[in-house]
Amino acid sequence: MLVLLAGASGVLGRRAAAALRAAGHEVAGLGRGAGMDVRADLLDREGLLRAVDGRRFDAVVHAATALSGKAMAAHRDMAATNRLRTEGTLNLLAAARETGARRFLVESMMFGYGYGDHGAALIGEDDGFGPRGASAALERHVGAMRAKEELAFTADGIEGVSLRFGLFYGAGTTDTHLVPLLRGRKLPVVADRGRALSWVDAGDAARAVVLALESGRAGQAYNIADDTPVGWGAHVGAVADAFGAPAPMRVPLWVLRAAPLAHAIMGSSLRLSNAKARRELGWEPRYGSSPEGVRALAAAGAERVSGM
Repeated sequence: MLVLLAGASGVLGRRAAAALRAAGHEVAGLGRGAGMDVRADLLDREGLLRAVDGRRFDAVVHAATALSGKAMAAHRDMAATNRLRTEGTLNLLAAARETGARRFLVESMMFGYGYGDHGAALIGEDDGFGPRGASAALERHVGAMRAKEELAFTADGIEGVSLRFGLFYGAGTTDTHLVPLLRGRKLPVVADRGRALSWVDAGDAARAVVLALESGRAGQAYNIADDTPVGWGAHVGAVADAFGAPAPMRVPLWVLRAAPLAHAIMGSSLRLSNAKARRELGWEPRYGSSPEGVRALAAAGAERVSGM
């Protein structure tokens, strides 16, 4: 397929572009930066349509966010990404129609099921995505994820598919963002107290993009996450152990009230089932859990260093 990939320079986009090309597809990266095949701002509808004028694509992937590894502490830190999920999706759908694309794959995430404690049960794709947010601020985030999927699923002449990812870890994110924070003792964590979140290696997430683009059913969403959910504190502790960094500082959850988005994330417990992706896409994670994955990442890094 000829694929237009929005967000090609991001954590997921870079890996998805490589995985798509390895699978035999042609990829044109869409973004504002130098080196993009299609240079345009997703929030500039007319500029985007001018940029794709005369081009043809079979499929479009919307993996654009404004997160770029920065800390998510205040609700305003999600504002730009929320716009990309709403206005950006509308504009990209217009570009898809302009270029003749029929497949439209969107990147989403587990917090679209709602922030907060969802208990110990695994959450499946039919368990209510996009519930009303518990506050006006959280509704802006959840509502943007809800809207992104609904726009893709209901667009005339478009086969929309959504991937709901766990939190990313892996090469180019854990080692470049988390480890330096731990070594600088700048990443406090709270006690998990039974809470757990779903995680996925970024490379595994990219493989899911290829599989979903090729065989995902129109109008369907797929959870993409490791088999074993792990608490935020346990995950960060495993990273510290694997990379020989100082153990993270422990703080009570109430301390994070000054950083309300971080408080909502670290106070959440959300366990995704990946059964549907295994069954329908043939996708499975390389690692059963994020601690297993970060140990493999640290070991691979040590091997590269010793081999120099």
